[in-house]
Amino acid sequence: MKLKTGNVGLWVLAWPIFIEIFLQTLLGTVDTIMVSRISDDAVAVVGISNQLFGALTTLFTTFAGGAGILIAQRLGSGRQEDARIIAIMGVTASTVLGLLVSIIMFLFADPVGGALNISGELIPLAHVYLTYVGGGLFLIGLTASLGSAIRNTGNTRGPMYTGVAVNVIHIVLNYIFIFGMFGLPQMGLGGIAISNVISRGLGAIVLLMMFCGAFERRIRLRDFATFKRKLFGEIVKISWPLGLNSSAWVVSQLAIYSFLAMLGAKELAARTYLNTLESFCFTLGYAVAMAGQIRIATLFGARQLSEVYRSAYRTLYIGLAIVSANVVLLFAFGKTLLGMFTVDGEIVSIGVALLALNLLLQPCKMLNMAMGNALNAIGDTRYTMTISLISMTLIGIGGSYLLGISWGWGLVGIYCCMIADEAARGLLVLRRWRGRKVLYAAESQDGGQQAVQCKAAEASF
Repeated sequence: MKLKTGNVGLWVLAWPIFIEIFLQTLLGTVDTIMVSRISDDAVAVVGISNQLFGALTTLFTTFAGGAGILIAQRLGSGRQEDARIIAIMGVTASTVLGLLVSIIMFLFADPVGGALNISGELIPLAHVYLTYVGGGLFLIGLTASLGSAIRNTGNTRGPMYTGVAVNVIHIVLNYIFIFGMFGLPQMGLGGIAISNVISRGLGAIVLLMMFCGAFERRIRLRDFATFKRKLFGEIVKISWPLGLNSSAWVVSQLAIYSFLAMLGAKELAARTYLNTLESFCFTLGYAVAMAGQIRIATLFGARQLSEVYRSAYRTLYIGLAIVSANVVLLFAFGKTLLGMFTVDGEIVSIGVALLALNLLLQPCKMLNMAMGNALNAIGDTRYTMTISLISMTLIGIGGSYLLGISWGWGLVGIYCCMIADEAARGLLVLRRWRGRKVLYAAESQDGGQQAVQCKAAEASF
């Protein structure tokens, strides 16, 4: 399917992405609620483990993200076959990386748990969750890369429908395995792991079938051995800065959760609960940012440069309005919502104390996401990588340790540094976009090519 840039609006692309991400967030929330019926210790294990899994997933799906940008650009310029080949190589590379990560997690779960500063009494629980959910991470990488390729063809509904099915299956299996329905033993945290792998595996099969028919020429199994050096080089060129950016985020998130583990299980559980609620706040804004990236990349491929520039601001304004409204609602009802997860008054109090800071955190994240995605969509990935490496290292990690641990500010100090990091990166990418450096270069290049073509035409007469 070729994306018709003039006819596809931001919301048409965004709402299926929103539904898909919302349901993924719901899946995590259901996990958290069900695990909270086991114990708050189990919640702490799931929280820090899922943070690691999310970071690793981002890391090995980076290749698919870079491929997705190029897919949209190629479709915008009408080069369907190039888009097809790029999609195949992106999925293959992401899957191979995912398998490597899964093997490491399955074989070395205990050392990984120790590296995350998980306390001794939580290690047995962590072993189960890290081994089996971690061992299935390649399924997350596969579904993420397939979904990214499909969405960048303009088909955002297919991954959404698959997400609905995966969530329903996951919730049902959770209930059966955790609480021992239909004569099965009560598996506790192990049940969550089994449910996770089964539901994601089924989702990967459906997306693979959808991916094979996503382009004008059907993709067959033997096509996954396709390798085109020039196109692969383009993927690497746009992806490696995204990879380092993701690596910086991986390190910063692991460091921050390691600091939280040093503060104690209650602080870790509080952050896990609040992170779940924050995810609901940001879901629609994130969907808008992702849809904006697809639209901008396609417009850039079609060389509609004026519309490219305006589209980024449209994405930002819509996203900020949505996120700001959601975060105000969370501030108003956060205490009640936290009470749905735990009856521990101390954990609820810790979470409530962070709700006011969240009023600043989420809009800053939206600014960074919208404008950063816009820069990535036009290939300016090195700039976003550079500022991320600097900001996350100095402010995200260094500042969090200084304020949260050394100065004893705890979670409040860590949140302040998270806000400062997002704000710094957001303002810098906004400044870069306003400078139009890449857009001016593209315009100049197009003008030069047109001049060469005119001279060639004149010489032929």
